[in-house]
Amino acid sequence: MSQRDLALFAVTLAIAAVLSCAPAVTKAQRISFIRDAEIEDTIRTFATPVFQAAGLNPSAIKVHLVNDKTLNAFVAGGQQLFLNTGLLMRSASAGQIIGVISHETGHIAGGHLSRTQEAMRNSSAQSIVAFVIGAAAAIGTGRPDIGQAIIAGGSQIGMRSFLHYSRTQEGAADQAAVRFLDAAAFSSRGLLEFMEVLEDQELLSPKRQDPYVRTHPIARDRIEFLRTHVAQSPYSDKPTPPKLEVMQLRMRAKLQGFLEPLAVTLRRYKETDDSLYSRYARAIAHYRKPDLDKALPLIDGLIAQHPTDPYFHELKGQMLFENGRIAEALEPYETATRLLPHAPLLRTGLARVQLELNEPALLEPAITNLRAVLRKEKDSPFLWRQLAIAYGRNGQMGQSALAMAEEGLLKGDTAAARFHAARAQELLPRGSGAWLKAEDVLSAAKEEEN
Repeated sequence: MSQRDLALFAVTLAIAAVLSCAPAVTKAQRISFIRDAEIEDTIRTFATPVFQAAGLNPSAIKVHLVNDKTLNAFVAGGQQLFLNTGLLMRSASAGQIIGVISHETGHIAGGHLSRTQEAMRNSSAQSIVAFVIGAAAAIGTGRPDIGQAIIAGGSQIGMRSFLHYSRTQEGAADQAAVRFLDAAAFSSRGLLEFMEVLEDQELLSPKRQDPYVRTHPIARDRIEFLRTHVAQSPYSDKPTPPKLEVMQLRMRAKLQGFLEPLAVTLRRYKETDDSLYSRYARAIAHYRKPDLDKALPLIDGLIAQHPTDPYFHELKGQMLFENGRIAEALEPYETATRLLPHAPLLRTGLARVQLELNEPALLEPAITNLRAVLRKEKDSPFLWRQLAIAYGRNGQMGQSALAMAEEGLLKGDTAAARFHAARAQELLPRGSGAWLKAEDVLSAAKEEEN
């Protein structure tokens, strides 16, 4: 994960706000997502047993990390789970996060998303359309400005109504959550702890409450239900697997280093603390300053102790790349990708370094990496643009034009999509797979225009 990468990969409901800590704007106008290979893997590891216990296909559920300091999580738009960075950083254990995921999974499995028609009717048509279309525009095109323009006119009151659950639905989601946790052999104590933290917030004014309290009403009977279950469940005293707790501590350290000011990070992770988490957070915080003289020795020390950890190698490559030391960044990214070849964000980072070096021998590897990533993330305009650049530099102008056409289609620029698709057909062998793909893009562009 890199600051520049995050800016390019961010998918935004309103205004882009990524781990590069862009200047804040009015909160009511900003809901944004971050992308990070390690954090996404952590959440997937936490969530997969819960999804499976609920009878859901884990690969069918999209998990979005929302860059917002408030404590919140919600599901919307079908099988899509949203987790705030504030929740991830303030949770005291992996068990608490798993508990929240289980509760939100209860909403998905219970079909509560399909039962919000009355809430939608209570919201203005403008706010609902702004929310839905703005989210679709930002996620589908990778264009934060589109999401911002559409959602800026939407009513935040309408959005809260759209995401609000009834106390009955909340109780049903709790009951489902503890079933899923028991089925996955997880303790429900983390969910209870999380709810107890939120219970006191119900006494606060709405302006001071975290969004989770406003959209997920905390009732006394819900707390009592969870306490009763914890007292009876055979898994209540079963500790969360140590591996998951380590992942949670690493995630908190990483988010702290990226999202908080250097001084705040150094107060929390002191230089006298030689733990992996402290060095990780401080390495990130110093590199963001930027101060590579302090950052590089810290990450080098972590790599020396954990040479097979792909995320430490990725971070070193990121540090070097973003500070103009492109050639030095190649080896760490290559190592990270070799250690974790199926991670799309790692391969994307490597491809960017390969392209930036602009060496003929690296063009084919860059194309291979980008095509591999696009098989998993084909809806990214940025990746299609990078592939177009790689093909162009490699003299494959037909393929370059086709990639540009794909980018135009994803951005909603049908004129550009038609132009580049027609150009691709002129350059590619008629009837070939790529030529037929260009024909598909032309048809899709014309359909969108009609």
